[in-house]
Amino acid sequence: MPSNNTKSQQEKDLKYNWHPYAQMKELDQFPPPLITHSKGIKLFDESGHYIYDTIASWWCNVHGHAHPKITQAIASQAETLPHVMFGGLTHNPAINLSETLVNITPDTLTRVFYSDNGSCAIEVALKMSFQYWQHQNKPEKQAVLYLENGYHGDTLGTMSVSGVDVFHGTFSPWLFKAHAMPVPLTHPTLDSPVPISVDQAITTLEAHLKAHHHTTAAMVVEPLAQCAGGMRFYSPEYLSALSALTTTYNVHLIADEIATGFGRTGKMWACDWSGIAPDFMCVSKGLTSGTLPIAATLTTSQIYEAFYGDYHDHKTFYHGHTFTANPIACAAANASIALFAEEDTLKNVAQLSTSLNQHIHQLAAHPNFKNPRAFGAIAAIDIIDAKTNAPFPDSHRIPRLLYQAGLKHHVMLRPLGNTMYIFPPLCTTVSELEVIMEWIHTTINEVFGQ
Repeated sequence: MPSNNTKSQQEKDLKYNWHPYAQMKELDQFPPPLITHSKGIKLFDESGHYIYDTIASWWCNVHGHAHPKITQAIASQAETLPHVMFGGLTHNPAINLSETLVNITPDTLTRVFYSDNGSCAIEVALKMSFQYWQHQNKPEKQAVLYLENGYHGDTLGTMSVSGVDVFHGTFSPWLFKAHAMPVPLTHPTLDSPVPISVDQAITTLEAHLKAHHHTTAAMVVEPLAQCAGGMRFYSPEYLSALSALTTTYNVHLIADEIATGFGRTGKMWACDWSGIAPDFMCVSKGLTSGTLPIAATLTTSQIYEAFYGDYHDHKTFYHGHTFTANPIACAAANASIALFAEEDTLKNVAQLSTSLNQHIHQLAAHPNFKNPRAFGAIAAIDIIDAKTNAPFPDSHRIPRLLYQAGLKHHVMLRPLGNTMYIFPPLCTTVSELEVIMEWIHTTINEVFGQ
């Protein structure tokens, strides 16, 4: 039972706060658990009840909560330089982080522009691409392409190049027109039971670029894994072909590695599976292992040099944030990236990936689940009504039931509509995953029956 203090704080929470992606009327009936501390891959309330962070705190936790090397880096930086504006000033944490990012990303990416979150990182890339073509005396190149069911953020620009209507449909009158291209998924999903082929998708994209490349500025993609769109995966083969076509037709390629980067797919970057070098790469989430907000947009020397000139040339990129390149966040990022080598994180992801793939396919034996799929440290499966072999009506609130039951049974489950997924911190061991899956089975049996 929650203590009186917990109840009091939950009441204050509901009195003052407005939570993201939440119908607050439902939270009145089921208040959010009050998390007081975290360690490793677990979250705790004041009574000691723990929850395995099976969604990596919205896909950003890499090395576990309260990692001592990251927390020490944060504390040390806070004692010397907690913040200074990055407009006209600089500092060592940002310099060192930029050098590291340039060294661990594709060779063509040589410049780093900081912002505060993933949506802003994509906005920066879109604005840089648009302004680049102005500087190249090609003002007609303004259109943007994206992949069907893609998601790139909740700001107005990123909503314009996203295809998940449940998030963005309300705001369509305010968005600029962009063009969706088909995705050749490697696994069937409820909304794409018979995925199109790679050849079909390539043919469609090439035909569009051939006809409209002269007015197209950029194409933005989540490399290989469309996360918010339902954990949908496509092949490195298609990403390679897509990259080649954008190069051929002189269209910028923006790689959104915000959710897929920092080892999530089994390589440092999802782009590495195809060996491509995008014109822009946007990173955030795992950059600090989820400890502090920061994002970066990396780009090429060619694009950077198009903005380089005398003041009166008016080529300056006028974009910035108060907390751009915050020193504490940069220090956390430097510590987090260093842990990849120190703890051999990618080796653990390989082991975790094999186990996740096995477990998600075992779940498909349950009559309320179908379409199991996994890639790296991401696993997903679709939820169906066993009686109709179709999704449950919204009125059943199956995602809410799974969430509530999961919390009771020590797992954080937040299905994306009709898709349940597992997205654990990359430090999760195979033995920990075994325990997590046992609790997930218990949760499923409570919600759907044996």
